[in-house]
Amino acid sequence: MYRPFPWLRSIAIVIFFLASCTVLGLYINQLVLTLLIGALGLLGWHYWLLYRLNFWLWHSKKISPPISRGIWSHIYQGIYGANLKNRNKRKSLGEVIRRFRQGSEALPDAALVVDNSSEVTWCNRLARIELGIRWPDDMGKKVYDCIIDEQFINFYHANRFDKPIEIISPINPNKVLEFRVVPYDDDNLMFLIRDVTRLTQIEKMRKDFVANVSHELKTPLTVINGYLEMLPENGDLPAPVMKKAISEMRSQSIRMQSLIEELLVLSRIEASTERAFEKMVNVPRLLWQIHAEAEALNRERSHKIFFDISPILYVYGIESELRSAFSNIIFNAIKYTPNHGVIEVRWSLEGEQAKFSVRDNGDGIEAEHIDRLTERFYRIDKARSRTTGGSGLGLSIVKHVLSHHNSRLVIKSDVGKGSNFSCRFSAELSLLIDQKTKTLAD
Repeated sequence: MYRPFPWLRSIAIVIFFLASCTVLGLYINQLVLTLLIGALGLLGWHYWLLYRLNFWLWHSKKISPPISRGIWSHIYQGIYGANLKNRNKRKSLGEVIRRFRQGSEALPDAALVVDNSSEVTWCNRLARIELGIRWPDDMGKKVYDCIIDEQFINFYHANRFDKPIEIISPINPNKVLEFRVVPYDDDNLMFLIRDVTRLTQIEKMRKDFVANVSHELKTPLTVINGYLEMLPENGDLPAPVMKKAISEMRSQSIRMQSLIEELLVLSRIEASTERAFEKMVNVPRLLWQIHAEAEALNRERSHKIFFDISPILYVYGIESELRSAFSNIIFNAIKYTPNHGVIEVRWSLEGEQAKFSVRDNGDGIEAEHIDRLTERFYRIDKARSRTTGGSGLGLSIVKHVLSHHNSRLVIKSDVGKGSNFSCRFSAELSLLIDQKTKTLAD
C-alpha cells in the first residue's frame, strides 16, 4: 500500500531505535558499545532486506513482492507497480505487433524492410514466397545477398529510388517482379514487390493466341470446306461418300471445339489475377476425384493404375488450376502408354516440399523432344496425336499452372522404359494438417 510520507516514518523509526540504544547504553554504562551493536544490527537488517530484494528480482518466480514493512514495503510496491505497468505496456505492444503482422500478411504485395546497413530486418509471407527468402535464417543478411540479381544490385547501390524497376524473379524465371522502394521508419527502406508478369506478357499473349488459333484451326476448316464444296446443290451424293464426309466433318468440328476450349483455359490461366497463396487446397480429395475419371478413361486401355496419396498433405493454391495440371499429366500417361501398361501416381512430402509425380512404363520420350514438350501445339508424333485426340496444349497448360504456383514440370524419360513427370511445391505452400483441421477443411 502506498504511503504519502514513508521517509519521515522511516527516519522516525531509526531515531527511536538509536535513542533506545542510547538510553540502554547509559543505563548499563556502555554507551559506545551499545550504539555500535545497534548500528551493526540496523545495517545487517537492511542488508538482509537488500538480499531479499535481489532474490525476488533475479531468482524468484513469484510476481508479487515479499512481505515487508516500512520504507522497504514502499520500495517493493513501487517495483511491483512498475512491473505491472511494463507488463501491460508489453501486452499492448504485443497486440499492436500482432495487428501489424496481420495487416502486413494481408498486403497484396510482397514487403521487405532493410535497415541503413543494408540488412534485412523483416519480411512478410509473400516476400518469402516470391523472393525465396528464408525466415528467420536470412534475418540480418545483406539484401543484395538475398536477392542475387545484377540489375537489382546496381539499382540498390545507385540509391535512386524515384522510379521502380522490373527484374526476373530470382526463383521463377517465368515471372517478372516490380520493385518499388519507399522510406520507412527514419533511415530504413521498405521494398514493395509486385508480380507484373501479366502486364508485361498480355500483348504477347494476345498475339500468340491469334496466331495459334489461326494455325491450328486452318486444317479442320480446310477439311470441312473441302467436303462442303464437294456437295452438289441438291445434296445428291452416293451414300458411302456422304457418310464419310459427315464423319470427317463431325470429327474435325469436335477437334476445333476441343482446341478452342483448351486455348480458352490456357488464356484464362495466363491472364489470371487470382492469388495462388491464399486458399488451402485439399489435394488428396482432388486426386481421388481424378482417379475416378482416370478409371473411366482407362477401360479400353486396361492399364494398372496405382495411386499413393498422402491423406494429410495439402497445399496453398488454386484448386481449378491444379485439377487441370494434375489431370492432364495423368490422362496423358493413360493415352500414350501402350495397352496393359503400369501407371503410378504419387503425392507425398519430400523434405519440406510436397511432390506430385506420375510414372509410366510406356515407350518413353527421346531426349531432343523433352525440352519442347511444354510448347504450345508441339507434338512428338502428329499422327499419334490425331489418333489419341491430343491438341498439343495439355502440357502447356501444366507449365503455366505450375509457374503460377512457383513450381515447374520436371520430365525424365528413357526410351523403351517409360517416363516420369513430376513437380514440387515450396515449403511455404506445403502443409501437413492433423485430423481435426482436416475435418474442418472438408
